[in-house]
Amino acid sequence: MRPLPASLLCAAVMAVCSAPMVCAGETATAAVTVSVQVASRTSLRVSSDVLHFDASVANVPATAAIEFSAGARVPRGADLVLTVERQRAIASGGAADVETAITFEGEGDGTIAGTLAATPSVAGRWQGSGLRKGRVRFTLLTGAAGSYEVPVRFVLTTP
Repeated sequence: MRPLPASLLCAAVMAVCSAPMVCAGETATAAVTVSVQVASRTSLRVSSDVLHFDASVANVPATAAIEFSAGARVPRGADLVLTVERQRAIASGGAADVETAITFEGEGDGTIAGTLAATPSVAGRWQGSGLRKGRVRFTLLTGAAGSYEVPVRFVLTTP
């Protein structure tokens, strides 16, 4: 254990000796102002970052689902937004730019339906801190039968 520097020890002794004495029957009161700033923090886990569709028949919808767990510590009343976006063109057996449409709908409180695109689409919105769990179910409708893989990116933000 390191000894205290002499200047620190001297300052502590002076502070104790100069404090006003309060007897057992007396009451001392003081006002204290406390200010706390909560730094936002998010955590997101998804079951996959690639959608796998098996469209065995043309013009018949194929589905895929991704489960999520979104946690956040944010200031009271702050928004929390979950977005999803397609990472590249939809491919079937190596062919890109196949005529397709992918929509999604959420399962769980605060989830939202939308269309998957190359730009972020809101899939969920909440207020305040907490842990939210749910699922996003994607539906692919295409004119060409085949197996499709679509890489996606989910992002959890506090705007």
